[in-house]
Amino acid sequence: MWVDRVAAGYRGHEVSRRLSLSIERGSRTALVGPNGSGKSTILKTLARLIKPLSGSVYLNGKDIGRLPTREVARRMAILPQVHEVPPELTVLELVSQGRFPHVGALRMLRHTDDEAVQEAIRLTRLEHLMDRPVDTLSGGEHQRAWMALALAQQTDLLLLDEPTTFLDVGHQLDLLGLVSRLNRDHRVTVVMVLHDLNHAARFADRMIAVLEGDVVADGPPTEVLTPGLLRECFGVEASVIEDPQTGAPMCIPHTTIPSGNDDQVDGGP
Repeated sequence: MWVDRVAAGYRGHEVSRRLSLSIERGSRTALVGPNGSGKSTILKTLARLIKPLSGSVYLNGKDIGRLPTREVARRMAILPQVHEVPPELTVLELVSQGRFPHVGALRMLRHTDDEAVQEAIRLTRLEHLMDRPVDTLSGGEHQRAWMALALAQQTDLLLLDEPTTFLDVGHQLDLLGLVSRLNRDHRVTVVMVLHDLNHAARFADRMIAVLEGDVVADGPPTEVLTPGLLRECFGVEASVIEDPQTGAPMCIPHTTIPSGNDDQVDGGP
């Protein structure tokens, strides 16, 4: 995927300006930044959910804005932040929709499609919930059901917008571990928006830090997750150490940096 001088935003309001970057095949990229920095807007533009105000996004060398929707869905899956489903739609029915880009107009699933659906349900540990209506699930179960739909598409590119929302820490690690295995075993390219900087540093091989719509740092986690970046982007004083188990950089916030007449907030007791 290649992003060529893209300005992204809503209804003419520019959020990100003249963004250019490439996403290498088989990479894991995490977009990070404070609330309102534009990272989700950038991801939605990559996913063709938002049309660029200017510039173009290319997928396999083709302008994504000119590709048929079905062709895009065969190549790219997205897990958005907000999900809406019809009442009484079951988990199995939802996940089966991930195969629609691969079947005919009648949407009749073949044996290979059924296998893909069952594998996605197994990977997300939803076997015991297959017949439950999606609107009766807990927040974490709901998120895993949508993740299963994205996996059922079996695309080479997976875009995730805050995929760990509503998940407890155990399920966060499970989901991000699953994403890492898909990347490692099947060379699925991953671009994800993450709020947890330590998760981003651990589960991505590239971090892109966004502030007010601009990329302010781009590179391996060891180069991006620094005390200077944490001051500039997040307004906190923090230490960055090496995780003794994974070797990834890990930030430990200490205090916020006061703005104007605000008092500094100490992270201690």
